[in-house]
Amino acid sequence: MEKGTVKDITFYSNALDEELALLIYIPANYSPLYEYNILIASDGRDYFQLGGIPRLADELIDDYIIENVIIVGVPYIDAADRRRKYIPTGDQFESYMRFLAHELVPYLDEEFTTHQMGTGRTLMGDSMAATISLLTALHYPNIFGKAILQSPYVDEHVLQTVKDAKSPDLLATYHVIGLGEDLVSFPNSSVVKDFLTPNRLLHELFVERGIETFYEEIDGDHTWKTWKPDLKRALTKILG
Repeated sequence: MEKGTVKDITFYSNALDEELALLIYIPANYSPLYEYNILIASDGRDYFQLGGIPRLADELIDDYIIENVIIVGVPYIDAADRRRKYIPTGDQFESYMRFLAHELVPYLDEEFTTHQMGTGRTLMGDSMAATISLLTALHYPNIFGKAILQSPYVDEHVLQTVKDAKSPDLLATYHVIGLGEDLVSFPNSSVVKDFLTPNRLLHELFVERGIETFYEEIDGDHTWKTWKPDLKRALTKILG
């Protein structure tokens, strides 16, 4: 099996007024003669290191299970940075959405030969990174046509955004939540949250609004122990 390459790219974002260290997986078969899908993962370093997404993509592309794809990992600096960018109450939330749609996508379209339409672009994340992926796809329905959502953080803002979405029928989602996520505790905090119930409400809304979705409640909790084994199916459903 031929292995793709992972490039470290330093990217300056005007929207965020910040330099970002991006990870870009380029498949072994890359050729400018063909068009490639784009998959952008927030919590990017986690997907590359904890999720092992480059090797998984090698395997799935090699076996003709998924279409050709370039994967971009956008890492966060720390927990505070993650909250500022990934949830609706964060002060950089809108800037981060702008960065994804208006800076990162044009850069990728210029750098590589890509399918330059919404159906060729997927946003992905776990927990809060799934939240920003969903909300960005809903905000820019013509730029992003698909979203992989692993245990998204769902609150009133998120549900309201889905209710208000202008073109819900343009989005296709892969959505999972762990059955053990009714009680999620956070590091260095006494807060315990129920992720399961709000995700059930989110799924009902997807169905109601005509958002095409694959949904399952899987065995597991709010950790990479649950998300990593689920990645193969996620990529297959969305990029198969």
